Amino acid sequence: MSFPMTPAEARVDLSAIRDNVALLGGYVPGAETMVVVKADGYGHGLVACGRAALEGGATRLGAAYIREALELRAAGITAPVLAWIIPPGEPLDQAIGQEVELSAATPALVDEIAEAAGRAGRAARVHLKADTGLSRGGAGPADWSALVDRALARQTDGTVEITGLWSHFACADIPGHPSIAAQLTAFDDALAIAEKAGAGGSQVIRHIANSAATVTLPQARYDMVRPGIAAYGLSPIPELGDFGLRPAMTLAARIALAKRVPAGSGVSYGHLYVTDCETTLGLVPLGYADGILRQATNQVEVLAGGRRRRIAGRVCMDQFVIDVGDDPLAEGDEVILFGDGSRGEPTAQEWADSLGTITHEIVTRIGSRVPRVYR
Repeated sequence: MSFPMTPAEARVDLSAIRDNVALLGGYVPGAETMVVVKADGYGHGLVACGRAALEGGATRLGAAYIREALELRAAGITAPVLAWIIPPGEPLDQAIGQEVELSAATPALVDEIAEAAGRAGRAARVHLKADTGLSRGGAGPADWSALVDRALARQTDGTVEITGLWSHFACADIPGHPSIAAQLTAFDDALAIAEKAGAGGSQVIRHIANSAATVTLPQARYDMVRPGIAAYGLSPIPELGDFGLRPAMTLAARIALAKRVPAGSGVSYGHLYVTDCETTLGLVPLGYADGILRQATNQVEVLAGGRRRRIAGRVCMDQFVIDVGDDPLAEGDEVILFGDGSRGEPTAQEWADSLGTITHEIVTRIGSRVPRVYR
């Protein structure tokens, strides 16, 4: 395998993303699918994954920030895109001019969007967000009616078009958690208030379901679902299995240096690993600057020389070491850190389990020094 100009690469199988999106669409007949491509497509690549998602049957894309949505537009993607984190000073005029849909949770933001729409010369398409129990973004019950009323007033003056009503789950990945039913009730209440005020109708998309809700909560699917991590082939509820999803990313590197060392050799900073016999060490040129968590020290495994090897000693900024014993190892040999498991390599889920985190963190942390190579 060639690695031009770099000692490592993240290989992204776009057919896996297409297949995953098609599979998820099968869970929600009659509903639209918005695939979330924030955080550079969960580390897989914003534009390439956005295109693959649309090819797989998604009708819309979701982004955290306006700049992500504008990058999709600059790449020629014309499908509807929603951006939902809008701090002060964002380029609202440009977003509205590029037909990026925007989320609002306060009357003040509705006004700011409306004023930008006046400058842009077209109505802004807005999704109103309700806080149904996550206590993060969105308007809570005490503020929801005021948000709806302000958006309706701006809709009357032609600067805003209400195109969505939405919320987000706190615990959909914990089956049976009592907050799930409570949030659905709160969302239904918010929808009823909005519809009674005149902010309903077939043109207004209702959505709350993330990846976990898409595959486990039929009652949460409404008009659209918003899968994120599942589109990239990683299970939103690992304890329930993989749901037929296929991981899209394989992280690979090549050995930069292989050498024999004697018994008793301390390896890497702090000598947290000491060889118990003469052995061969291999230097893997990836480190915490590339997203390999420092906590992976002496914890996670990689595949090298046809066998799994545990990281030996401290993960450094740009490199870590593996101990292969007396097995052959040479400069340029491939090491697979994680993939879909089909070659016996660890998966991102195994890394997450070993490190006490979630797969989202494993894949989104892979840094910009590691090129994405697409199939």
